[in-house]
Amino acid sequence: MYSATFIFSKREYDEEFHRLDQAIAQAARAIPGFLGEESWENPASGTVSNVYYWETLEALEKLMRNPHHMQAKTLQGRWLDGYQVVIAQVIRTYGNSQLGGIAPGFGKP
Repeated sequence: MYSATFIFSKREYDEEFHRLDQAIAQAARAIPGFLGEESWENPASGTVSNVYYWETLEALEKLMRNPHHMQAKTLQGRWLDGYQVVIAQVIRTYGNSQLGGIAPGFGKP
């Protein structure tokens, strides 16, 4: 399993941002191998973190090649005040069943 974490500081969003954001979300969910997503915001700093989970790196790369994603990447300076993307291979997940979560128990020996 892989995770792609998109960390950013937001500026003002406009109609085009919301249109592209929706198109990218729909495209991601339609790709075989998409496992889910989570979003977090730090109210003190305004920093946002979106984490997307993928079964394979190839599935993640399909989203990266999506035309809506590529367009948003070129326009990001209009809506974001800095960003960072972290791609990681998930070795294991664990916890109790209270949250459910993304692929609970992934990587159990």
